[in-house]
Amino acid sequence: MKEKELERLTNLKKEETAFYHNGIKLIAGIDEAGRGPLAGPVVVACCIMPKDSMIEGVNDSKKIAEKKREKLYELITQEALGYGVGIIGQTEIDEINILQATKKGLTVAIKQAEEELAKKNLGKPEVILVDALTKIDTDGIPYKSIIHGDAISYSISCASIIAKVTRDRIMRSLDEVYPQYGFAKHKGYGTKAHIEAIKEYGICPIHRKSFTKNF
Repeated sequence: MKEKELERLTNLKKEETAFYHNGIKLIAGIDEAGRGPLAGPVVVACCIMPKDSMIEGVNDSKKIAEKKREKLYELITQEALGYGVGIIGQTEIDEINILQATKKGLTVAIKQAEEELAKKNLGKPEVILVDALTKIDTDGIPYKSIIHGDAISYSISCASIIAKVTRDRIMRSLDEVYPQYGFAKHKGYGTKAHIEAIKEYGICPIHRKSFTKNF
């Protein structure tokens, strides 16, 4: 690994390093993908990486090219001590709103990650680092909300990659069912092409009605 990349990753792990110095060993990073799109689910990932993890290229998922994200996803999920993914679909998003759906996805992701840790007899996460969300149910685990956490915390960056890749794969598969909307390209976000497709074809079953009522 080049010195510049090692320095970048060391800086990205400052939040984690401070907790490690205080005796904390299991740090869970949490991030979501898909709060803003007009269609498809919101996906929340929880990821606990080993203390010495330094995967080259890990960063905020939005700053990484799609092919590289896919490769990093494989490296992260192989190396993680435990990870979980909560997927909340468009119907539930319409019923409870996107913020509550995101928080529900978070609790699902934490539970899955805890189950993986339990299988390895590693215990529960000792602290959670989460991107921006507050007033969340972590079942008593202390948490720190970090604005732009996916660009500041290594654990959150890893979670952001898991969430983004998982959601993109879902949207690519849905593109095969509803090819007229171009989901493989825009992943459900409100691009000009997507909005024009909605105006031409109407909404489909995976559109969020609460997000598309003005079209």
